[in-house]
Formats: sequence, structure tokens, C-alpha cells
Amino acid sequence: MSRRHRQMCIRGIFIFLIAVMALLYLRHRLITRYRDLGIIFFLLLLIFIGFQVTDMEKSTTQQSQTTQMIPFIKAVARDHNVSPQKVVVNSTTLTDGILVRIEDRDYRVNLSQTGDNYTLTRAHVVNHQVNLMK
Repeated sequence: MSRRHRQMCIRGIFIFLIAVMALLYLRHRLITRYRDLGIIFFLLLLIFIGFQVTDMEKSTTQQSQTTQMIPFIKAVARDHNVSPQKVVVNSTTLTDGILVRIEDRDYRVNLSQTGDNYTLTRAHVVNHQVNLMK
């Protein structure tokens, strides 16, 4: 079951519980327990939706950073006169401090605050075993 499907199920359960509590409250107006439970479920639904919005914003930011990686790899390859296939990075997002391997040399990326330029500093890695993921 995917995360999105699970979130939709939980949201549906909360809405169902709110509807049940509302019906019970309308049926038994003198018993405020149902009204209180309905308010509690409604507040839990709002909190749950707030968490979903936060997750959406986080994934949008990560997707934006991931799309910046391809032009960065092409720029590094062009600056070092190699093909982009010979440039390997250790992250899917463009952030300060990632490692770049150009042919057999490793470099640490130092990005400017605006992210429009970078410097490469020679780095020496401890573990030379690399697991490539595509």
C-alpha cells in the first residue's frame, strides 16, 4: 500500500468518524459527549492535514533541488572537458558539501550562497567502494 493511499484512507476514516459523531450528537442533543468527540476528531483531522501539507512542501523542495542536479553535472563535465557520464555524485540533490568524482579524482563541492557558482576542492575518501544507483 502506497503512502498516499494510506493517507487517503486515514483521512476518510477521520471524516467518517466526524460524520458519525455529528449524527449521534444531532440524535441525542442533551448528551454532549458526542459533540466533544466530534470536535476532537475534527481537530485530529486538521492536524493530519497539516502534516500532509508539510510533507508536500518538503517533497516539492526536494524535487526542485533534484532538477538542479542535471545542469550542475553538465557544467562540471564541460569545465573539466569530460563527458557527463564520467561525472559521478553522491547525492540526488544539489547541496553544499556533496562529493563529485570526475574520472578517478574526488572533489568536494562548495556552493555559493545563491547557488549560481561553485568551487571544487580536492577530497580523499576513506572507503573507495562505490555502490551505483540509477
